[in-house]
Amino acid sequence: MIRAARTALSGKVGTVRPAYPIKTDRLHLRPFELTDLDDYAAYRTLPEVNRYLLNEVTDRAATAGLLATKTTQAELTGDGQWLALAVHWPEAGRVVGDVVLKWLSEEHRQGEIGYVLSPEFQGRGLAGEAAGALLRVGFEELGLHRITAQADPRNEASWRVMERLGMRREAHHRHHQVFKGEWADVLVYALLADEWTG
Repeated sequence: MIRAARTALSGKVGTVRPAYPIKTDRLHLRPFELTDLDDYAAYRTLPEVNRYLLNEVTDRAATAGLLATKTTQAELTGDGQWLALAVHWPEAGRVVGDVVLKWLSEEHRQGEIGYVLSPEFQGRGLAGEAAGALLRVGFEELGLHRITAQADPRNEASWRVMERLGMRREAHHRHHQVFKGEWADVLVYALLADEWTG
C-alpha cells in the first residue's frame, strides 16, 4: 500500500529517507559522496550540460561546492527541501548523472523532479529510468498527489523524457524569465498519482 493511501489529505508525512541504493534495471540512485567529485565534474562543468541549468558551474572548485551541498540532501523532512541523488551506472563503474525531487508543498502534496545526464551517456534511456525511480519515491514514499517538471522548449531531449514518463504538457509560458541574458520560455509538465503507472 502506498503512503499516499495511508496519509490523510492534509496529514503529516514525517521524514522520508529512501532505502539506498534505489535500484532500477540498470542504475543505482544513492546520496552523493565527496568522492564523486571526479565523475560529477566530468559532466557538470561542460557548457552543453550547463546550457539550460540555473546553477551553472564552470570549474572544479564551483563543482565541489555544489557537490558538498548535494551530499546533505539525502532525506526530506519538510516543504522546500530537495532530495538530490547520484545516478550510478554499475556497467560504467561511475556516476553518470544526477536527479532531484523537490518537495514543493506538504499541504497540497506537490513535488517537482529534475535530472541531468552526462552527454557521454545520453540516448540510452538512462535519464528516464532514473527520473521514473524518483516519481516512484514521490508518489509511493512521500505520498505526493502531483509531480511537475520543467524544461526550456529548446531542450527537446529533456521534455521528450517527460513525455516518455507519461507526463502531460500543461503549459508553455512565453518569455517566462530572463535566463542567462535573454528572455526564455518554459514548458511545464505534470503527472498525478492516479495517472502514474509505475
